[in-house]
Amino acid sequence: MTAPEALYQPIPTDDAPNPPTSEPPTKPSPRYPIRKVLIFAVFFSAVLFGSFKAGHWWTVHKETAEQTIQSQAPEIPKLDESPEKVTPAAPLNDTDMSSGGKYSVGYFVNWGIYGRKFPPSLIPVQDLTHILYAFADLRPDTGEVVLSDVWADKDIHYPGDSWNDVGNNLYGNFKAIYNLKKQNRHLKVLLSIGGWTYSPKFHPIVVSPQLRAKFVASAIRLLEDYGLDGLDVDYEYPSDFNQARGYTELLRELREGLDRHQRNKGIDYRFLLTIAAPCGPSNYEKLHVRDMDRYLDFWNMMAYDFSGSWDSIANHQANIFGGPISASQAIGWYVSQGIPRNKIIMGIPLYGRSFANTQGPGSPFSGVGGGSWEQGVYDYRALPLPGAYVHRDEQARASWSYDFQKKEMVSFDTEEVGWWKGEWIKREGLGGSMFWELSGDKGAKREGMEGGHGKEEVPGRSLVRVVKDSMGGLDMSPNWLGYEQSQFDNMRNGMQ
Repeated sequence: MTAPEALYQPIPTDDAPNPPTSEPPTKPSPRYPIRKVLIFAVFFSAVLFGSFKAGHWWTVHKETAEQTIQSQAPEIPKLDESPEKVTPAAPLNDTDMSSGGKYSVGYFVNWGIYGRKFPPSLIPVQDLTHILYAFADLRPDTGEVVLSDVWADKDIHYPGDSWNDVGNNLYGNFKAIYNLKKQNRHLKVLLSIGGWTYSPKFHPIVVSPQLRAKFVASAIRLLEDYGLDGLDVDYEYPSDFNQARGYTELLRELREGLDRHQRNKGIDYRFLLTIAAPCGPSNYEKLHVRDMDRYLDFWNMMAYDFSGSWDSIANHQANIFGGPISASQAIGWYVSQGIPRNKIIMGIPLYGRSFANTQGPGSPFSGVGGGSWEQGVYDYRALPLPGAYVHRDEQARASWSYDFQKKEMVSFDTEEVGWWKGEWIKREGLGGSMFWELSGDKGAKREGMEGGHGKEEVPGRSLVRVVKDSMGGLDMSPNWLGYEQSQFDNMRNGMQ
């Protein structure tokens, strides 16, 4: 595998000043007779005309050559001609922060603190702009949004937390993450609601105005209680027109509720609203995306799981081009529906999908490998597996490993593919990158985590950092820290 640094070397430029010359100045030439001057003028005019024709020929043929080269490059959809970067408004409590740049969004899963040994202290805050805290649950009979793991979210005590505090105080992941926000003012945290497991509970809620109202009120209550910067809805997926229409209404009501909450607080800060957006045509074509976009700050594209155990043919699971499904195809569709490309955040997997008893991409398979924590899915930090060889497909912008003895293929993004994706995000003017999920990345030492096949870390760089370095500088607009209406004493006091 070739490291990104070896692929992209700086190119010398002609911008440097000319070095001083040591030659003495020349003496003035004597004046020439008028005849010689006329002859010289005619000759000089001919040279100028010939140079102009030659220059014109070179320009035309240079453009033709460049067009030929470009036509042979992998097809990249032209998503827009003049993107405008939209940045969140700055809050009143901090104005000394710069804005602009790309978003780097990472899912933090509350179950990651257990077997995976990934507490908030391991979040790579310097490489992220947004954390999506996954997941909040919901009650389909009332519409209420609730915490899915009270112990992890609000109760567990981390080093430095006191057991002797007086009053009603917040601990757990949310206290730890709020303190990260204080130390890293560019870092924003959104509560992600739903996810694959809880998504069926959305179906009755989105079609009921009463249940949607409870959803909105309870979600904003959680935002204020736990010190959040916004909400993320992960509804997988509306199955018919009524659910898709209800989904749009839910987003409208959430946007109105967040804006009302901001006004009630008397602050100049926009609380964010985002969604996890599908990349499979059968799912995204049902959505009313033009209407939804009016209420969303950005779209997190789930540009992964294009192939897996549910298929009969092994294939790439997160390719940019080619294949039955691709990131370029999905993103191009959203843009064709009017979604600004600077609001599109491209998802990147921090895991690989296994295909057993196969010859590789495009071949049949039977079964899947053991995985790190679930069958058929390996953490990126453990890839490539021992004994496997890494391959790449430059046309598809994809990579995979293959064990010739076990006949196991694992589709995952290497550092090289991560670099390619960062460059493609920058080239297409997309808003940034999103990662599912942070505990799968390389780099953070895991104290006390069990070892074994599929769990031992393989040396390498953090994929989050590789993509960040490739796509450019990060947005540094500030987060919000004032939650005077929180139920928790220490949150109201800013964890002083």
